[in-house]
Amino acid sequence: MDPERKPSLFKRKIFLGTTIGAALVFTLLGIMFWGGFNWILEETNTEEFCISCHEMRENVYVEYKETIHYSNRTGVRATCPDCHVPKKWIYKVQRKIQATNELYHKIIGSIDTREKFQSKRLQLAQHEWQRMKANDSRECRNCHDFAAMGLSEQRDVASERHQQAVKENKTCIDCHKGIAHTLSEEFLEQEHERFERESVPCYDCHDDMARPPAGDGW
Repeated sequence: MDPERKPSLFKRKIFLGTTIGAALVFTLLGIMFWGGFNWILEETNTEEFCISCHEMRENVYVEYKETIHYSNRTGVRATCPDCHVPKKWIYKVQRKIQATNELYHKIIGSIDTREKFQSKRLQLAQHEWQRMKANDSRECRNCHDFAAMGLSEQRDVASERHQQAVKENKTCIDCHKGIAHTLSEEFLEQEHERFERESVPCYDCHDDMARPPAGDGW
């Protein structure tokens, strides 16, 4: 072998070894970062994390525990993240980024008392309703689907409203506001005024009320 080629070959081996070593280090760092990121993502996506602050634990969580989503005959429970955090990774990350705004309000104490929470209840609810309206109630549809409903097995009023919703291309949150949390008095007053203007019959919402006979204009 030409003596002049030995230093060149040695340098190439050093360069190759350094490149491989650097690639392995960056690969390991990438795996650690990715694993750590996903671990944090999942740890902050549990009901325990959601109610770790008293604002949620002492307000909406108390209400949720009285609903069918918390306790029912089949034992299937929809937890906080099931309803409020997307399943798909890209949407989940997007939602987590949006939630940084909630950390800011936690720090400044926007709803750190019952009185403050009640004063903002409608505003907070409207933000969530708008989000669910925009994504076609995506989280609701993880469990509920019009195509899978046995409409003939539902109560008459529920079957009628679901068929109407399909025809009018409505989404779950259009009708099912307050399904897991108490509606504000302000919202209920606004809705009753709207129903009165639109001549919506009481039994459409209050299914314990008597319904008129077929063909009756009551």
